[in-house]
Amino acid sequence: MDAFAQFKAAQRQGWAFWAPLEAITTAPAAQLVTFAKVQRGQRVLDVATGTGAVAVTAARRGAQVSGLDLTPELLEVARQNAPLAGVEVDFHEGDAEALPFEADAFDVVLSQFGHMFAPRPEVALAEMLRVLKPGGVLAFSTWPPELFTGRMFALSAKYTAPPPPGVMPPTLWGDPNVIRERLGKGVKDVTFDRGTMWNPTLSPAHHRLQAEKSVGPLKRLVESNPDPAKLAEFRREYEALVEQYLDGNRVRQDFLMTRATKG
Repeated sequence: MDAFAQFKAAQRQGWAFWAPLEAITTAPAAQLVTFAKVQRGQRVLDVATGTGAVAVTAARRGAQVSGLDLTPELLEVARQNAPLAGVEVDFHEGDAEALPFEADAFDVVLSQFGHMFAPRPEVALAEMLRVLKPGGVLAFSTWPPELFTGRMFALSAKYTAPPPPGVMPPTLWGDPNVIRERLGKGVKDVTFDRGTMWNPTLSPAHHRLQAEKSVGPLKRLVESNPDPAKLAEFRREYEALVEQYLDGNRVRQDFLMTRATKG
C-alpha cells in the first residue's frame, strides 16, 4: 500500500466516529445549498457527504442528488437520514480523488468541510471539475486557517507525526488567495461569503472531550500519543484555544464559502 493509500485508510478509520456531531453541521449545510443556488431538477453531487447533511438538504429542495464519502460508517447514517427526510439520495462509498461518475454529469458539485481533507488538492479539484457540466456551479465550505477550527487542526498537527510528502494542510482551502490560485482559469465568477457554525458545549474541557471522541485527527492523536505529559500539554492548549471562542455555552466556528462557475 502506498503512502497516500495508507493516509486515506487512516482517514476512513478516524472519521468513522464523527456522526454524533452531525447536528452542528445541519444549519451550515442549508447555508451552502442556498449559497450554491441549488434549484429543483438539478443534478447535484455532494463530495465527502458524511452523514448527508448537504445531500439531504439539496434533495429536499427538489434536486436529484448523489453523495459520496470515504467512510462507510457515516454513509450508513446518511442512508437513514434521507428517508427520514422523505427524499431519495444516491449514496456511494468512494474517494474524492477518483470520483465514480461520468464527465459533465452534474449541474452542481458541493462539499461541506469535506474535500479539503483529500491529500492532493489538485487531484480532488480536477475530479470535481471533471464531473461538473460546463456552466455548472462548484461550491464548498472550508475552515480558514486563522480562525478556531483551522487553529485547532494546526494544534493537533503539532502533536502528531507528519503526513506523507505531498499532503497539503486542509486549512489552506480556507484561504481565498490559495483557492483562487487552485481554481485557476478553469472557472469564472469566483465568489466568497462567510458563515458561522455554533457548537454547544458546557465548558472547554467538555468541548475537547467531544472532539477527542469524534473528530478524526484528534481521535487519532489521543489514541496514538503514548506520552502522558505531551497529551496533557495538548489538552491544556486545546482548552485555552476553545476559551477564546466561547460565547455563552457555545463555541463560535466561522467558515468560508466559495462558489465558482465552470468555464
